[in-house]
Amino acid sequence: MTPTTPRSLGYRMPAEWEPQEAIWLAWPHNRDTWCDDLLGQVRTAYLAIVGALQRDQRVCLLVDAPDVEAAVRAGGEDLTGVSFFHVRTRDTWIRDYGPSFVVNRSTRQAAMVKWTFDAWGGKYEDLKPDNGVPIEMNRSLSLPVFEAGLVLEGGSIDVNGRGTVLTTEQCLLRSNRNPGLGRSELEGYLRDYLDAPHVVWLGEGIAGDDTDGHIDDIARFVDATTVLYAWEDDPADANHGILADNYERLRSAVDQDGRPWRLVALPMPDPVAGPAGRLPASYANFYIGNRTVVVPVFGQDKDRRALDVIQSCFPDRRVAGVDCTAMVHGLGAVHCCSQQQPRP
Repeated sequence: MTPTTPRSLGYRMPAEWEPQEAIWLAWPHNRDTWCDDLLGQVRTAYLAIVGALQRDQRVCLLVDAPDVEAAVRAGGEDLTGVSFFHVRTRDTWIRDYGPSFVVNRSTRQAAMVKWTFDAWGGKYEDLKPDNGVPIEMNRSLSLPVFEAGLVLEGGSIDVNGRGTVLTTEQCLLRSNRNPGLGRSELEGYLRDYLDAPHVVWLGEGIAGDDTDGHIDDIARFVDATTVLYAWEDDPADANHGILADNYERLRSAVDQDGRPWRLVALPMPDPVAGPAGRLPASYANFYIGNRTVVVPVFGQDKDRRALDVIQSCFPDRRVAGVDCTAMVHGLGAVHCCSQQQPRP
């Protein structure tokens, strides 16, 4: 008997720029991810993300308990567009442990795909309980849930809503995720659970990325036919060869209809250093909201150039930079800490 999958029932994963019902965030609190000095700056960045997006869509914020909600509300920020949900989280990276939302083509019914989250190939045992967050979220949403039984993080995929998904070999094919599954089996999951039968495989992610090469730091769809790709000019930089290889793969790739992609280069920031070495700072880790695109910036001259490139890709949206210099010490930025819920 053929298993029931989202695709077999008419569901697809919309692209991020399609109309959204909400953005989901999880309030930062893990002091192993950020020390006290950094945590305050990260929370300021979160409130800036909320401020940029709440006028155009609902902001759903997970907090551990009612007293945390009270403390956030007491901060004096405008939170009129925020709905609080009391769901305990170990860390803030809801892009990776949260659900992928899908929508039925015929009925417009929304549903969630729950992947298995194992803390990036078992790297952080204390963060594995975040695997249960989607089910806790659904106590309020009451959506149909499709459990794929596949280890996958949301930051490792990007879709154009037309049948194509971008991902990397370094992450999806790595043996610490789904040993025994090869390229064709993984492509089958992406087809059946996202309605994305066409996969464009890039190579590796950027230096400092502990996720084993998530796509949302190196290449992003900005419309159905255009890929914005991270590029490093300096041949001596550790990312130069990695990103050049990914560009060549994109240049030879085609979309689901056999047509070449329109490619737009996005500069990389200058290296951002942490106590243990280089951090995975990338302007590609932006979030596309209904009317605003929120972009991580790092207090550099290159910030303006990156914002201008992204603005050129979204002429009908406002582009807002949020300082993520502190946030990237936790090895992620705006896209990593957010999850879009499409409008049915």
